[in-house]
Amino acid sequence: MRPIAGRDELDLFCRLPYVLNEELPDDLAQGRRRAEWMWVALHRDRLLARIAWWARPGRDTPHLLDILDIDDGLPARSRVEVGERLLRTATAAVLPDGARRPEYSRFVPPDWRDGAATGRAVQDRMTIVERTGARLFVERLRLEWRPGTTLPDPSGRLAFRTPHDGAELLGLMVSVLDGTLDAHGRDDLTRMSPHQAATRHYEDEFARYTSPRGWWRVAILPGGEPVGFVIPARNAYNPIIAYIAVLPEHRGNGYIDDILAEGTRVLATENVPRVRASTDLGNTPMADAFERAGYVNFEREINMTWD
Repeated sequence: MRPIAGRDELDLFCRLPYVLNEELPDDLAQGRRRAEWMWVALHRDRLLARIAWWARPGRDTPHLLDILDIDDGLPARSRVEVGERLLRTATAAVLPDGARRPEYSRFVPPDWRDGAATGRAVQDRMTIVERTGARLFVERLRLEWRPGTTLPDPSGRLAFRTPHDGAELLGLMVSVLDGTLDAHGRDDLTRMSPHQAATRHYEDEFARYTSPRGWWRVAILPGGEPVGFVIPARNAYNPIIAYIAVLPEHRGNGYIDDILAEGTRVLATENVPRVRASTDLGNTPMADAFERAGYVNFEREINMTWD
């Protein structure tokens, strides 16, 4: 069990299939991954298991554990044992002593529970992580809108403008955390104030996007009162709806449909090949809004955490 020896061993690392394989060369080039964060378990020249962490460029510690694969041809007991041993060994070498362990993320088919082979593969990986002390945190829908999909016509109830400045957007972010259905937002509020949670989100994500801030939209009533906002953006991989919300006092009025359509329309006018988004499986109002806007659930994401 060892880390790979740089880009020359990417072919070895990619012998096990996963949807992120095609992103690995660019991730390494851009500093989102490091060879010393990408570990393999080998028996002679056979790849038995692999693991890798991801981080934002410039960070010295991993932000997310997002690759954990095992050779599904191994016997059931061996699959879990090899995976657990690799996870424990690599974690001890990669993470600083006392550091909070990054969340584990796994992309899975939307119907992963319905197929025996797929369900077994997902469950094996969850069992490995659980045996090191993790628990299921949330399951999320990964969604996609494609050009040519009809968007709902504007209702005329709302107008849209760009945020006056970062302070206005930050204030709106603080407000929408009240009563949020988002699992990560709710978890943040158990450890920090709404202002601290919103600031961290803004600085860690929004401030890092290189796409134009002119894409961002605040939804307002005819008198100018904000009712919500949407952040269309482009991350390192796709055009996305990075954040969308309605202020607590305006929820339940159907404004989310207008706001989502506007955010999608902003990206559609840029001739993007797709728009990606995600929401918690349990956030039914948001999931329903994406469906009404023509977004398709193409994957799910399993998130697990260590307390």
